[in-house]
Amino acid sequence: MMNRFILLLLLVSMRSQAQPKSILADQLQPAVFSLTMVMLHDVVNPPAASRFFSYCSIGAYDIVSQNNISMVPPGAFIRNYNAAKIKTAQKDYNYQIAALYSIYEAGRVFLPSGYMLDEKQQAFLAWLRKNKVKESIIDSSVSVAQQVVSHLSNWSKKDGYANLSARLRYTPLRGEQYWFPTPPSYMDAVEPHWRTIRPMIIDSSNQFIPPPLVTFSRDTSSAFYALVMEVYSVSKSLTPDQLTMAGFWDCNPFAVANAGHMSLGFKKISPGAHWMNITCIAAKKAALPFDQSVQLLAIEATTLMDAFISCWDEKYRSNRIRPETYINKYIDPRWMPVLQTPPFPEYTSGHSVVSAASAEVLTYLLGDKFAYTDNTEEMFDLKPRHFNSFREAAAEAAISRLYGGIHYRDAIDQGVVEGAKLGQFISHKLQTAGITRLTNH
Repeated sequence: MMNRFILLLLLVSMRSQAQPKSILADQLQPAVFSLTMVMLHDVVNPPAASRFFSYCSIGAYDIVSQNNISMVPPGAFIRNYNAAKIKTAQKDYNYQIAALYSIYEAGRVFLPSGYMLDEKQQAFLAWLRKNKVKESIIDSSVSVAQQVVSHLSNWSKKDGYANLSARLRYTPLRGEQYWFPTPPSYMDAVEPHWRTIRPMIIDSSNQFIPPPLVTFSRDTSSAFYALVMEVYSVSKSLTPDQLTMAGFWDCNPFAVANAGHMSLGFKKISPGAHWMNITCIAAKKAALPFDQSVQLLAIEATTLMDAFISCWDEKYRSNRIRPETYINKYIDPRWMPVLQTPPFPEYTSGHSVVSAASAEVLTYLLGDKFAYTDNTEEMFDLKPRHFNSFREAAAEAAISRLYGGIHYRDAIDQGVVEGAKLGQFISHKLQTAGITRLTNH
């Protein structure tokens, strides 16, 4: 009886700067993971996944900020976002319940197979009832979540996503220096017009254009040939740890293997899903209250979205050939990379950009020496890896692309620079808005 009384106290809505640890904080990671699993089912591509994570987390943050006076509202740093107008008295609902429910509700609305979250929503409501939350509070909290998600849905219609399907089908450019579909499935280019999507925080898709890439050449004495040969040579002398790194950061939703006349798909999470789970791990280790955990997730999600917009802007501007295509044509027709080559141009490295951007923002919010153990890939039978900082993890994610044989060195290095600049820009925006370190960890 005493435990139930304590639980009810933790679930009470509060409007104060010092938020107690709520048992609802432990429900955030499962909610985010539920989104990841639906995207895994739908084989959602990495840029689109970052967009879905953004919209599914902004609503929760909006609700929290309207009920906790210490929280800077999302509109203070997210461009052109106005808070949802909630039509109910604050005393009639529990804002933390509403925020958590909104994550499921947004996933149900935004994801192609969002209906798969119905069961998760009902399980969450059953959990609340089991813990003696009043039915009237549950109903009003659900209503608030639905109102905010409806507001988000309307706002999202202006971001350009709906226009992508109306654009002309992408045709690979002619010229030996340009990207061309790669084995084994020779998939079409993924999101060639993603640069047209409205950014969340950065000013434009081309705000962080990296330096010009090394010029294509077949000359064996050229700088480009040296880049190619590094990929080729490294692939033939990989250590067990380097192979582990490549697999741990693979994050390729498009993996396909041929078996005789059959093609078998292997579903994996996206880079954004990996970093969203890292954010959940970090929030839990830092013992962040529910409200700050929601804030951290929303900031990370919007950072990911902007990082993909920036990276994809460059990918389809430079449109560079992948190592697999070059090596098979000019050096070794039987060579295969350790990782399957993703279906889009090479420069800059996507994982390098989004990882560096994430590391900068998470470092700003949680500190430079934030050590943690990343068990994100356990679901794919990969052992957890320990990192002493977010930047250390980002550096490993970046270099893993060389070990995997899917990127040249300059795409990795310049991707890190691009992502770091973007992350620092966002961190400055957060600072200007009044968001500072979330923990003294």
